[in-house]
Amino acid sequence: MNKMMNIVLLVFLAFGFTACKTTTVERVDTDSVQDLSGNWNDTDSRLVSSRMVSDMMSRKWLTKYQVKQGKNPVLIVGSVRNLSHEHINTRTFIADLERELINSGEVDFVASRTERGEIRSERSDQADNASMNTQNIAGEETGADFMLKGQINTIFDAAGDTQVKYYQIDLTLISLKDNRKVWLGQKKIKKVLETGRFR
Repeated sequence: MNKMMNIVLLVFLAFGFTACKTTTVERVDTDSVQDLSGNWNDTDSRLVSSRMVSDMMSRKWLTKYQVKQGKNPVLIVGSVRNLSHEHINTRTFIADLERELINSGEVDFVASRTERGEIRSERSDQADNASMNTQNIAGEETGADFMLKGQINTIFDAAGDTQVKYYQIDLTLISLKDNRKVWLGQKKIKKVLETGRFR
């Protein structure tokens, strides 16, 4: 009986310690760097997209196109493949790329394949239900001139309590007219992690 009481007491104590554990929340600026695990994070996505788009907009392909065609090129972002060793939400990285491209003012931008499906469905609904003077008819879409595609790769190295994470992000801008690669961009990130026992 004594043994049973001790077990029950231990269970209650364990539950009590768990229940007393508190979580504190601190609001921080979204632009602040919070690198907790050493994995790819929002800071990496924001900085890489900003720097790569800035490099892309500074290259000769853009001015050549604008001079020859007399207008801004129309871009679309295709797939960005995650070939790394960790889970990376490439959709947020693509959203960062799209924002940087649109905000540059140097290119026009069209909806992605998945977005176009929803928009076309809305147009079809308008054809049946909207008044003639407010309908947006099919067949008036703007086609893209270039597609931006890419991939994220990683290399890990570790010795003792030290680990190095190396990220390589490659982006390619391809002409949809003739499949020419007009810009190749690359950004590298290296992070050193110290995992000391008493940290």
